[in-house]
Amino acid sequence: MTNKIYYLASCDTCRKIIKSLPKDANLIFHDIKQNPISTEELEEMHQLSGSYEALFSKKAQLYKSLDLKNKNLTETDYKKYILEHYTFLSRPVFIIENKIYIGNSQKNILDVLNVLS
Repeated sequence: MTNKIYYLASCDTCRKIIKSLPKDANLIFHDIKQNPISTEELEEMHQLSGSYEALFSKKAQLYKSLDLKNKNLTETDYKKYILEHYTFLSRPVFIIENKIYIGNSQKNILDVLNVLS
């Protein structure tokens, strides 16, 4: 399996994180706006993370504008929204050596940097 990062090129946080990666990091870069994630890719992420909710960004502006916080979302809903619009994927998502790292928390990024170094 290849190591991958799913990110958004227009996201400042993603760009900052990518700049901090080791130059020799052997990653396939997947811009989720230019190249939306496929059902198969989302299934792989789901298998590694254990839930669609873990992959879902509740910080997305669309989450607020659609008033999703007041809806009782199921795993099927999370999957549907992530596939419908890239903004619902918590970013970045790294898949490195069959392990998934979701989001931009400091601990997460430190874990990624340690694994890649």
